Amino acid sequence: MNEGKKSVGKIILIVFLILIAIVVITIVSGLLWYSSSIKAINPNSSEEKTIEVKGSAKNVSESLEKDGVIKSSFATRIYMKLNHVDKLVAGRYTFKQSDDVSVILEKIANGEITEDEVKMTFVEGKNMRYIAKMIANNTNNDEKDVYSLLEDEEYIDSLIDKYWFLEDVIKGQDIYYSLEGYLFPDTYTYERKDVKVETIIEQMLDNTEKVLKPFKEEIEKSDFSVHEIMTLASMAELEAGNNKDDEGITDRAKVVGVFINRINKKMKLGSDVTAYYAFKVDLSERDLTTKELNTANPYNTRGPEMEGKLPVGPICNPSVEAIEAAVHPYISDYLYFVSDKNNVCYFTESYKEHQDIIKELKNKKMWYTYDN
Repeated sequence: MNEGKKSVGKIILIVFLILIAIVVITIVSGLLWYSSSIKAINPNSSEEKTIEVKGSAKNVSESLEKDGVIKSSFATRIYMKLNHVDKLVAGRYTFKQSDDVSVILEKIANGEITEDEVKMTFVEGKNMRYIAKMIANNTNNDEKDVYSLLEDEEYIDSLIDKYWFLEDVIKGQDIYYSLEGYLFPDTYTYERKDVKVETIIEQMLDNTEKVLKPFKEEIEKSDFSVHEIMTLASMAELEAGNNKDDEGITDRAKVVGVFINRINKKMKLGSDVTAYYAFKVDLSERDLTTKELNTANPYNTRGPEMEGKLPVGPICNPSVEAIEAAVHPYISDYLYFVSDKNNVCYFTESYKEHQDIIKELKNKKMWYTYDN
């Protein structure tokens, strides 16, 4: 009888010990799992991920696991409970794969939001190559993304349908960049670097529409198309500054007047800035050679067979002042103008007067010279 009781007692003891062992193993396994689950995905990696964090603790932990930032959403919620992590600030965060759960949650609790805002200031008088570089340097887009869009006929057609000032002429085979001259220079702000090129372009076009709207009726009544107006504006932008005479007339308005007089008289416009654009050389890059200045190109108004012709399209993106000068040119008898090194313009009616001014500027060392 006693032996039977002893046997039962042994069995109970063994079972009890086994249960304790199971509990201990379970606890130890759980602790090991938990300890492993709150460690970094890859302690040796410098790879980063930027993700949006919002919602409840459950939503946050699940999105972190889904995006590969943490190993386990469940373990992360346990960590939150144990460490009283109650505050989670919504926003965009950048995490390294070497960040463990404690680091990740500390960033979110402290609101260490990633500053992904992009602000770009496009300067007036710059061409499409400059715009493409600005977009590539400040966003997640490449220059080729900009050029591909400018060559996308279906996309350009959609813009022509949307904006009254865009005409089919911008798709001409001689046009270098379809939207050259129409992207209004200003400061633009975007929430993220992954902003689409389409968004940037259309915001700039929206601004152009606001600038052109007050002139719309005058442009429609003008002898020039809106494309020609923008072309004149782009030339005036580069040929002259905003200097005004005693009567308040700007050099740019006078420059446009000279170009119109030359067109009416079937003379070449003879604009050096159009020649630079024709050969895709920036004004500050180098001098053009005589051969280049006299080479035929639809943009080069110094070239052959350009009598009475504007360049085929705008050569930069002009300011509102240059656009106003093109809409309201100063009508005079001037046929010539020249600028000195300080961008001061001198206007004359005869070629002799023009040459005299050039001679005087050269003597004063105020004249640009070209290396031929």
